Amino acid sequence: MRDRADFERYVEQRSDRMLRTAYLLCRDWGTAEDLVQTALAKAWLAWRRVGDNPDPYVYRILTNTHASWWRRRWRGEQPTEVLPEPAVGDAADLFGFRDAVRRALAGLPLKQRAVIVLRYFADLGDDRIAEILGCSAGTVRSQASRALARLRVDPAARSAMSLES
Repeated sequence: MRDRADFERYVEQRSDRMLRTAYLLCRDWGTAEDLVQTALAKAWLAWRRVGDNPDPYVYRILTNTHASWWRRRWRGEQPTEVLPEPAVGDAADLFGFRDAVRRALAGLPLKQRAVIVLRYFADLGDDRIAEILGCSAGTVRSQASRALARLRVDPAARSAMSLES
């Protein structure tokens, strides 16, 4: 099966069966039609290399294409009848929260403040923070522990936490 006439005969004979198979894979007739069309287009490009029995080759293209479409499909939004109201906070709350965080950080010693800022705001690991501050990773961990203990009892930090929720 190496010429155009053979491919056309194959499509005429197998397209209904392929469409049913594609429908069973994706459970949507429109998507199944697109899937068959894509699979046949890919098969046409490799038709000269396909042997005397093209079914295994073409059906593999069909299933692999379906799998790649399924993996790529975005599932982030789900349609609903009623749109949810977005939770919009007051801009003053945001500024109050930022101010409370700044005051809480200002109450920390310089090295502890640097560790907290680099770890939680710059999202760096202990080894990288140690390299930046010129100390050991153990020192970074102990400074972070002490800073967090101080922030737990700091009134400025407590007010930041109350503004956050």
